[in-house]
Amino acid sequence: MEDITGAPQCPADTAELRDRVAAFVRDRVMPHEPALDAGGPEAAATLRGLQAQARTEGLWALPLPSELGGQGMPLRAYAHVAEAEGASDHGPAALGSAPLLDVLMLLRHASPGVRDRYAERLVTGETRACYAMTEPQAPGTDPFLTATRAVPGEHGTWRVSGGKWFTSGAADADLVTVLARTDGEPADREGLSLLLVPTDSPGFRVVRELPVFGAGGQWEIALEEVVVGGDHLIGARGKALAVAGERLQLGRTLRCLRWLGQARRAFDLMRERAMTRTRSRGPLGDLQLVQRHVFESLLALRTTRPLVFEAVARLDAGLDAHVEVGLAKVAAARALQQVADTAIQVYGAAGLGPDTALPALFRTGRAARILDGPDELHITAVARRVLYTT
Repeated sequence: MEDITGAPQCPADTAELRDRVAAFVRDRVMPHEPALDAGGPEAAATLRGLQAQARTEGLWALPLPSELGGQGMPLRAYAHVAEAEGASDHGPAALGSAPLLDVLMLLRHASPGVRDRYAERLVTGETRACYAMTEPQAPGTDPFLTATRAVPGEHGTWRVSGGKWFTSGAADADLVTVLARTDGEPADREGLSLLLVPTDSPGFRVVRELPVFGAGGQWEIALEEVVVGGDHLIGARGKALAVAGERLQLGRTLRCLRWLGQARRAFDLMRERAMTRTRSRGPLGDLQLVQRHVFESLLALRTTRPLVFEAVARLDAGLDAHVEVGLAKVAAARALQQVADTAIQVYGAAGLGPDTALPALFRTGRAARILDGPDELHITAVARRVLYTT
C-alpha cells in the first residue's frame, strides 16, 4: 500500500527492517511512554527491559560501527529506520542507536586510550554519555562566549571549572563531553576545546533538572576544579568547533528524521480522528475546515521530507551540507509543531489531555524550534552562505 505521506523509496531489505523497527516502537515502546517520561527507577528498569528485547530481536545498535558490536548500517539506509524509531522520543534509547554521535566522535577524534576505554561500552549500553555546550549566562548561539575554563594541571591533566545547562540526560550519564576555553578569553574565536569528563569525578555536580513545558530530561550541571586526564582532550587543543560542527551537522539531521517520525505519528492520529469521530451530521472528516487541516499537514510532511533526505545524501557522500542541514532543521521543527498543533485542534479537548501522545508531540515540536539552534540561527546562516559564498 502506498504511503500517503510520501516517504521515499528504500531497498526491500531496508524497508523490511524499517517496518520491524516501526512495529517495535509502536507495540513495545509507545505503551510504556508514561513510565519512561516519568523517570526514576521504574523508567530505568522499563528501558532495560526494552533494550533486552531489542537485542533479542536483532534490532540493537543498527547504525553503530560493527567493529564495536553495532550493525554498521550506513547513514543513507539508516535514515529510513531513524524516522521509524523516532516516532517515540524513547525509540533511539530503547534500540541502542542513541549513542551514535558520541561513539563516532570518540572514534574520529579521541586518543587511542580513551577510545578503547569507552567506545565499545557506549555501544553495548554499559556506559552512557551526554554533551554539554550551552551555558546559563551566554547565548547558546554564540559559543565564543563560553566561560567554562580548563587549565593545565599536574602531570598533564586539565582542571575544568564552569557551568552548563540544558544538558540532555546528564543525571544518568557516566561521561559528559564539555566545551571549555583552554586559551584566550570569552569572545575570542580561538581557544575552545572539548574534554571528556567522567561524571563520577570529584567536583562534578548535577545542579537541577530543567523541565521543558513540564517534561524532564534536561539538566544543569556544575564543574568545580574537576581533574581530567590529558588524554581526555577530544580533538586538537583549541579546535573544538571543528569537531562540534561535524557532530552537530549529523546530530541535527538525525533529529530531523526523528521529528519527521513524530510528525507522521501526529498526522496518523489526526487522520484517524477525522474518519472515526462522528457528530450529529456525520464524521469530522466531512467538514471542509478539517479537510484543510489534513491537507496542510500532508503538505508540510511532503515538502519537508525531501529537504531532510537531501541533507542525509550529502552527509553520506562526505559533502558540505551546511545549507541542506539548515533548511532541513527549520522545516522539520516547523512541520512537527504545525502537524501536532493541527491534530490537537481536530481532537478538541481530548487532544489536550493524557489519553493521546499529542501534548508530548506538540511540546517536542515547539522545543525543536529552539534546541539544536533556534530557527533564527539557521535562517541567517543559510542566507549568508547563499548571499556571500559561491
